[in-house]
Amino acid sequence: MAEQKIRVLVAKPGLDGHDRGAKVIARALRDAGMEVIYTGLRQTPEMIVNAAVQEDVNVIGLSILSGAHNAIVPRVMDLLKQNKMDDVIVVVGGIIPDQDVEKLKKMGVAAIFQPGTAMDAIVQFIKANIKIRTVPTAG
Repeated sequence: MAEQKIRVLVAKPGLDGHDRGAKVIARALRDAGMEVIYTGLRQTPEMIVNAAVQEDVNVIGLSILSGAHNAIVPRVMDLLKQNKMDDVIVVVGGIIPDQDVEKLKKMGVAAIFQPGTAMDAIVQFIKANIKIRTVPTAG
């Protein structure tokens, strides 16, 4: 059986128009053998979760530089619960104040990657923490 490729949705929620970091991450994940879907700029939580459902992703990576993480992340987590997507891990990258990290993790965010995090650390975290789905065999 072929190993399932890790599918990652990289999203830029909110009004922040800076996506260079998100594109660098997307390329690093792709270079590491993952399938990456990049949603583009100015995504709503609803757009992000809908794309995650359609693309059947293992990981959602939110890149947030705008300071809107306390509004956006809870909504994304709530929509994932509503869609019974408990097996999708959510990681957040960008400008996240230290005092907000623990609160985001309590909401279910698997990891927060702040500026300067090594690409390899992000790749290794995803590989170590995704939940591989098993496809039932006909029998």
